Amino acid sequence: MQIIRDMAALRQARRGLPGTLALVPTMGALHAGHLKLVEEARRRADRVAVSIFVNPLQFGAGEDLARYPRQEEADLAALDAAGVELVWLPAVGDLYPDGFATRISVAGVSDRWEGEARPGHFEGVATVVAKLLIAAAPDVAVFGEKDFQQLAVIRRLAADLALPVEIAGVPTVRDADGLALSSRNAYLSAEERGRAVALPAALGQARRDILSGWEVRAALAAARATLDEAGFGPVDYLALVDAATLDPLDAPRGEMRLIAAAKLGSTRLIDNLAV
Repeated sequence: MQIIRDMAALRQARRGLPGTLALVPTMGALHAGHLKLVEEARRRADRVAVSIFVNPLQFGAGEDLARYPRQEEADLAALDAAGVELVWLPAVGDLYPDGFATRISVAGVSDRWEGEARPGHFEGVATVVAKLLIAAAPDVAVFGEKDFQQLAVIRRLAADLALPVEIAGVPTVRDADGLALSSRNAYLSAEERGRAVALPAALGQARRDILSGWEVRAALAAARATLDEAGFGPVDYLALVDAATLDPLDAPRGEMRLIAAAKLGSTRLIDNLAV
């Protein structure tokens, strides 16, 4: 496994990788969900590269950039065991050199939900993903569906910029009790971890209610009450949306997603379910 830390070495290593390449962009603190992305990447291409970069542009003021979990040694060991050919760990100054002044904004799919709750977040995501895809030149890039709105933003970005890369989504990986795997789950205390399962449970019940004929407003109100009872708060959003446009729906129509973001103690959790 090659470990690359600068752009020039990345370009040289990329030229030496035969066949097709799949890239899995991550911020490190890898868990089984990330390794599922690597597994899917292996299925789709001859070679697999993983980037590890905690991107400062997608963190707002007062967010957890400084304390975001970092475990480079464990991450590299896991990726080596998974058969990854190349790991790229760029420095901040390599991706954002002095004088860096370019930001990428994706309108429409980024406007609501996470876009409203975390102003500037998707601009940071779109900018770094564009840089990663251009630098690594993969044939396919693999992302998890847990960050469903992010996946929609990246697909729009790749289409609008005519980037020659396929964007592949992988279903959310969950613990046995249903909680979506996330690097930020490490912030939860043992007591909070027990209550966190209320988030996927509330979404699952809302899906069953909607499919059984409940009014969407009533199903969402019941789900929000479940989160309140479990001690979540504030709830940034809990909505039924069109799976392609992420526009809110007040009645079932076509492919849909239930999406939610809420705080439990000091930890902000997000989740979504297909409907």
